[in-house]
Amino acid sequence: MGRMHAPGKGLSQSALPYHCIVPTWLKLTSDDVKEQIYKLAKKGLTPSQIGVMLRDSHGVAQVCFVTGNKILRNLKSKGLAPDLPEDLYHLIKKVFAVQKHLERNIKDKDAKFRLTLIAEFTNWLIL
Repeated sequence: MGRMHAPGKGLSQSALPYHCIVPTWLKLTSDDVKEQIYKLAKKGLTPSQIGVMLRDSHGVAQVCFVTGNKILRNLKSKGLAPDLPEDLYHLIKKVFAVQKHLERNIKDKDAKFRLTLIAEFTNWLIL
């Protein structure tokens, strides 16, 4: 986000390390991480939820540093990838939530406008 009272554009972000090296303190091997990914996917977790679980519970900072592939690529190779892309799934879920809100609050014009924006964006993603 940009700055309000300064000329800076606010470009500070977290940056990935330049070298993709497995940390020396990580005890898990590539096969162990892949097995954890497959086990969590069979429970029904999305790839981003799997990444959060691996980061918080097992100390895997970046899965692609350890396995050589991203989580979704590992899932696709095993045939466990979700049918619907995660971003599209969450947008469709948001559309249903806004529609449910509009059933209760008919005169909410801002919600109607946001619903059209979300619907247009989902259509753009699908095409």
